[in-house]
Amino acid sequence: MAGHESFEPADRKRQVVDPTSDPLAAEESRHPCDPAFKHGVVVGFDGSMSSERALAYAIGMAHRSGSGLIIVHVANRLPTTVWAGCEPPVFVDVPDHRTEVLGLELACAEYLAEVPWILVERGGDICHELEEVGREYEADAIVVGSTHGIVGRIFGSVAGRLARRAQRPVIVIP
Repeated sequence: MAGHESFEPADRKRQVVDPTSDPLAAEESRHPCDPAFKHGVVVGFDGSMSSERALAYAIGMAHRSGSGLIIVHVANRLPTTVWAGCEPPVFVDVPDHRTEVLGLELACAEYLAEVPWILVERGGDICHELEEVGREYEADAIVVGSTHGIVGRIFGSVAGRLARRAQRPVIVIP
């Protein structure tokens, strides 16, 4: 079973649920997730070599545990101060067609035939979004690739920041 979860554009109207009338309905409207993927394995994926290795490990982990695989691609967000010079910095989502390309590549990948999987696109801070998806799906673990290079040394690696703040096991693949 393969799949691709795509969220509606931000400008499209969504049904508003009154949280005072039914708290369970309000929770479900905020976090749509397939119950078949509850307690699955979340893996951060951007197409890099380290994320490819993390994906391979996560596939094996999901296969051994008989659970689903939640592949998360976090799209870029840039501060508007880069373009408009306004204060305070406001973040905007940059259209990222990379998720569509990754989704097509993953759909054609034979190695994903072993496990049920979905691709979730998010925008924002990578650490926050991976942990949020892990919380929504009640994931057993989050798998990420390690970051090498000067950017990771200056700003801190995603794996290191995620390991410090996550509420579930984080597995870092070198």
